[in-house]
Amino acid sequence: MAWILLALAIASEVVATTALKLSNGFTHLGWSLTVAAGYIISFLLLARVLKLQLDVGTAYAVWSGAGTAAIALIGAAFLGETLTPVKVGGILLIIAGVVVRNLAGGH
Repeated sequence: MAWILLALAIASEVVATTALKLSNGFTHLGWSLTVAAGYIISFLLLARVLKLQLDVGTAYAVWSGAGTAAIALIGAAFLGETLTPVKVGGILLIIAGVVVRNLAGGH
């Protein structure tokens, strides 16, 4: 259950961060409300995950790593941002770090 809630927290954070770009500095009300709701939901879910069973280091590593990778891909696919080989390498290093962290017995 904790992993499902963590996936939902990540998805909510990714929606909020994407909406943050689309809010144009909080000048568009709809996107601004999406930002606020997305981050509130994300943090509530993350707090629930931590209460259930996952260690804070494990949960946060997965949450931040997956969110970073997803936002980079969304930015490249839909927001006109560039995705260079160096950026891809950085994302892969983040993912590798999360995997190594979890293999080291983080949960």
